Amino acid sequence: MIEKRIALPSLAIGLMGTLAACQPTVKIEAPDKPIEINLNVKIEQEIRVKVDRELDDLLAENPDLF
Repeated sequence: MIEKRIALPSLAIGLMGTLAACQPTVKIEAPDKPIEINLNVKIEQEIRVKVDRELDDLLAENPDLF
C-alpha cells in the first residue's frame, strides 16, 4: 500500500515531464530579405495637394470661370 502511494505520484510527475517536453516551441527569426515599404500613397497625396492649390489659385484669379 505504501509503495502504491509513492509509485503513483512518481508516475504522474514522470508523465507530466514527458508531456511538457513534447509541447511545440515558437521560433522568432529575422527575415532573409529586407522589409520593403511602398510610399506611393504619400507621393499621390502630395500631387493632389499641389493640384488643389493650383485650382484654388486659378479660381481666385478667374471667378467667372464657372
